[in-house]
Amino acid sequence: MKEIEYFYSCHSVFAYLGAWRLAEIAAEHDAQVIHKPMDLNPVIAAAGSAPFSARSKTHSSYYFGREITRWAEYRDLPWIMRRPKHHDNPLALGNGAIIAAQTMGLDVHALSRALLQAHWRDDADHADAATIAALADALGMDGAALVDAAQSDAIQAQHAANTKVAIARHVLGSPTYFVEGDMFYGQDRLDMVARALVKPFAKLSA
Repeated sequence: MKEIEYFYSCHSVFAYLGAWRLAEIAAEHDAQVIHKPMDLNPVIAAAGSAPFSARSKTHSSYYFGREITRWAEYRDLPWIMRRPKHHDNPLALGNGAIIAAQTMGLDVHALSRALLQAHWRDDADHADAATIAALADALGMDGAALVDAAQSDAIQAQHAANTKVAIARHVLGSPTYFVEGDMFYGQDRLDMVARALVKPFAKLSA
């Protein structure tokens, strides 16, 4: 089975906007999505990009305003039309819940989409254990058990490992997808991801 490695953060708006299309592509091409939630800030710093707080108003207004609005309309996904008030809260719990769901053999795809949508549609706080548990419960999971697992040393070690791997593989931000080692940054590259599953792109010559 072909694989799509999926590096992202549970609070990433562009991961949210691409999540359902990613699922469609995986189903269409019988590909397995491997979720690799990561700590986004050190990944961005390692890539040499300015932190979001340091970016110009012109950049922020377009990239985190107009682009989100258009893509939300294009993908027919609701969003709160502003930056979520909990957006800067720690992500270890939310990311850990996704890693735990995948490790436990639960429906990680559904949980991931639920977390992303809850943040960008409902202003959910991914640092709040009760919020994460409720989202998991709504999917028929044991929310309390999932939260406990998400906070465990083993799951948090995997979160840290995902972040280190993302830095080592020069991930630029969230979401980033890999197909057979070829990197695709941004949900606007999903059609290229689909093409790569059928016919890999030519490699750059050394």
